[in-house]
Amino acid sequence: MPEVLAPGAVIGIIGGGQLGRMTALAAAPLGYRCHIFTPEEDSPASQVAERTTVASYDDEAALSAFAASVDVITYEFENIPVDTVERLSKLAPVRPRPSVLAVSQHRVAEKDFARDAGAGTAPYRHVTSLEQLRTAVEEIGRPAVLKTCRFGYDGKGQVKIVAETDLAEAWGSLNTDDAVLEGFVDFEKEISVIVARGVDGTSRAFPVAENHHVDHILSTSTVPAAIAPATESAARSVAEALAKRLDLVGLLAVEMFVTSDGKVLVNEVAPRPHNSGHWTQDGCATSQFEQFVRAVTGLPLGPVDVRFPTVMQNLIGDEVEQWKTIVAEPDAKLHLYGKSEARPGRKMGHVNRIRVS
Repeated sequence: MPEVLAPGAVIGIIGGGQLGRMTALAAAPLGYRCHIFTPEEDSPASQVAERTTVASYDDEAALSAFAASVDVITYEFENIPVDTVERLSKLAPVRPRPSVLAVSQHRVAEKDFARDAGAGTAPYRHVTSLEQLRTAVEEIGRPAVLKTCRFGYDGKGQVKIVAETDLAEAWGSLNTDDAVLEGFVDFEKEISVIVARGVDGTSRAFPVAENHHVDHILSTSTVPAAIAPATESAARSVAEALAKRLDLVGLLAVEMFVTSDGKVLVNEVAPRPHNSGHWTQDGCATSQFEQFVRAVTGLPLGPVDVRFPTVMQNLIGDEVEQWKTIVAEPDAKLHLYGKSEARPGRKMGHVNRIRVS
């Protein structure tokens, strides 16, 4: 396959969520078509894509037909069986490659990777039994957080370990034999950096977003972040170093803590567009979704200059009903995901509020 895909090529996207939806919307102005592979009927991405295959991730016939219909394959979330992506990689180019997905799916592998790359993390221990948990708590101390190594997000699959916590109850509540205990970090801010890396190894990191969570779910991302220039530079450098070490082609989102002395510690990574990057749709010279398309198709990466200071706010559950008010705000840009049912904790859309003067 040529390194650069010409307009008219088809991008295969595994996953049918809102990130796939916004990627397909960004691909269209560049002349690319998108084919979605998802087990969901009427998924957000399928509503805007040229074609959708609805099948399970272990349907070999459907996967083969999907791969034959596209020019490059990527994914919009990481809870996909690595075996599925490896199978597809034998049939068509996959960007980012399966090994990147494997790192991001397992919290211990993720932290080991960050540590081996020279990045700081919270103290952590891999825990596979109650006895190991007791030992880990003695070593790391309390408070701490016990998390499943796989599939947890937005606060799911984790339990806080404090002085009065019964460790046997905490261990049993996760229903797993593969967990990580993380020590608490005395941080001042939560931030994230999204870095794009192209097929030629060129990388470009977006400006740092300052994040605020409510009930473990991202509520707002603000750019510019209220951090020192040296901290901003360090955070972007860490993200670029991790992307290079992974030999990534695509996007890598890196969530970090900023400590009281200005140091940055890596919390999690995700090899895809990220919720905290939604501000780029209206506040940046190139959106994260356009940059994602540029990276996986081999196009030159776009500029990442901030056009407008922006606050992105997630619309969670019934907050989506605020749409009538939001569309009347002169400096608010509304993005809805096409989900039919609003449930507590479910991301239904977001709004970017830009400051034009």
